[in-house]
Amino acid sequence: MQQGDIFGFLGPNGAGKTTSIRVLLGLFQPDSGTASVLGGEPADQAVRHRVGFVLETDGLYDGVTAHDNLAYYADIYNVSALEERIAAMLELAGLSDRAGDKVGTFSKGMRQRLALGRAMLHDPDLLILDEPTAGVDPAGQVDIREALLAMVRESRKSVFLSSHNLDEVQRICNRVALIHQGQIRLFGELEQLERERAGGEARIRTADSLDAAILDRIRELPGASDVGQSGDVLTLRVADDDVLSDAVALMATAGARIREVTSGGPGLEELYLSIVRETEEPSDA
Repeated sequence: MQQGDIFGFLGPNGAGKTTSIRVLLGLFQPDSGTASVLGGEPADQAVRHRVGFVLETDGLYDGVTAHDNLAYYADIYNVSALEERIAAMLELAGLSDRAGDKVGTFSKGMRQRLALGRAMLHDPDLLILDEPTAGVDPAGQVDIREALLAMVRESRKSVFLSSHNLDEVQRICNRVALIHQGQIRLFGELEQLERERAGGEARIRTADSLDAAILDRIRELPGASDVGQSGDVLTLRVADDDVLSDAVALMATAGARIREVTSGGPGLEELYLSIVRETEEPSDA
């Protein structure tokens, strides 16, 4: 990870995501290999003090108010300007008006937002989150995503996010890793991975099928290849965006009525499924 990353950590059930997170938090010792967090050992107290986390269970105390839950953890982390910091985290979580209510009365989304505020209470450099929006309604998921994005934008914090919600990952993560069957199967910047998988594929949908003469002219464009047509959709591979622009301009000049132009590779869900299925296919005997 790099500073300012929102890093998506992906994999099917049983791939080892939660175990990996517990190693990174110093809760489990690895059987082999090493882990480094913020340049140090995960179990080092100085490192732990710079990390905030939310695990599968929120760890909140039901019989205690939202304010007092945060006050308890603020004391553990020796947070200065305690009341000011608690107020800021309650506002971030959208719970300022529920500060005096017991957490046992909160919805799942409210609890997760409070847990996120608690994780950020001591101003950590790194947040490690294990399924922070699991079981949260769509409105609550949006609130949590916006809080994470605001934190990264404003303070250049880093977020390590394990999630099964691929739409959520695609919306907020800039870098991802996919683990499956004990190996990293995919790693890198999300946009770059999608472009690489696309191989420059583009699609242009028109109101009517194109004349053969127009198709021939597109095939002659430098940087265009694999030009074909199925119904009202023209498909081609382009060396870069300029080639696609030239193809669109040529078609428009020839009188084609263009309805839609799309380029780029498969979305994260398609990448995920293709890699998991590839690795699960039985090998030839």
